Amino acid sequence: MALQVERASQSGKRKELDHRAASARMSLTRRIGATDRMFFTEQLALLIETGENLHGALTTIVAQTENTRMQRVVERLAEDVAEGRSFAHALAQHEQVFSSTYTNLVAASEQGGFMHEVLQQLLVMERKQEELRNTIVSAATYPLFLIVFSLAVVTFVLVVVFPKFGTMFLSIYDQLPATTKALMAVSDVLRQHWIILLATLGILGAVVHRWLASNSGREMIDSWKLRTPGVAGIFIPIYVVQSLQVLSLSLNNGVSVMESLDACRDVVKNSLFRKLIDDVQKKVQDGAGISVGFSAAEFMPPLAKHMIATGERTGSLGKVMARIAEYYEVQLTKKLSALSKLAEPLMLLVMGIVVGVLVSSLILPIFKLSRAVS
Repeated sequence: MALQVERASQSGKRKELDHRAASARMSLTRRIGATDRMFFTEQLALLIETGENLHGALTTIVAQTENTRMQRVVERLAEDVAEGRSFAHALAQHEQVFSSTYTNLVAASEQGGFMHEVLQQLLVMERKQEELRNTIVSAATYPLFLIVFSLAVVTFVLVVVFPKFGTMFLSIYDQLPATTKALMAVSDVLRQHWIILLATLGILGAVVHRWLASNSGREMIDSWKLRTPGVAGIFIPIYVVQSLQVLSLSLNNGVSVMESLDACRDVVKNSLFRKLIDDVQKKVQDGAGISVGFSAAEFMPPLAKHMIATGERTGSLGKVMARIAEYYEVQLTKKLSALSKLAEPLMLLVMGIVVGVLVSSLILPIFKLSRAVS
């Protein structure tokens, strides 16, 4: 009797899981993003901390995951663990979802028996990186909106408004301001050759996109990010924060220096900065300290070089790197906030000038026409 009840209970659970899985498949499938990974990490850390075994925790998360792609990934993780493979090995099969940093830290925690602590640290790091991304996006959104809005207004005026006054202005064409003549010419080109213009822009966009996807294009853009005054002051702190957060977390949890540097290379999306990490690895392989490699780096800020050397000398490299990353993250947030506040009045000033030129180019000829009529 008890066996029948247990089987009925298991059957009910399976039906519930099947129902949830079917509902999830009916929902809109989306790509696996940082939010999905953070949800997985948070749930797994909580379940393991409460005493649930790894396979049971993964099975529970499968039923709670709404993103069908992430659900399939977690299902495969549970299957690998059930077959006796290590969790780190299972994660390594999904490089598109879990970075080498994630896998290496989990591998170290499996051996040390402190997985839920590492998962919590990974969650904190992911949240910090997500906050940094949101700060960058929010700082760039308003200026980009103003640029797009300005272009839309100018295009509307040139294509719709100017042609209505064009025939009127022809009678006093010689007396028209230079700006009005120029805008009339641009208006004619936009209206009469818009197909050619769109085709040209499309071809130009495809060529630029292909060039940016090439090695030479990426290297040129990456070099521009690191060497252009003003721009470098934004991108270098971003790369320093990203790389040192990974290094500190890895070193503090027993991951080797070489594996930590490998993970650091995967995080930074800049070919020149990755070459910097390669140079640091070569220095370490040659027997020099990690601080020697960073000291020779062209792009590392002097303060970071000095602090890394101090941390290595005192045996607290991981903690010092975490402090450096935190410092530059705060400084970067302040700088982005200041630039965003500065960009707003500048963009409004530019919009005011553009609108002023458009309005004056229309109103002045109308005054001249009224005088001619009177």
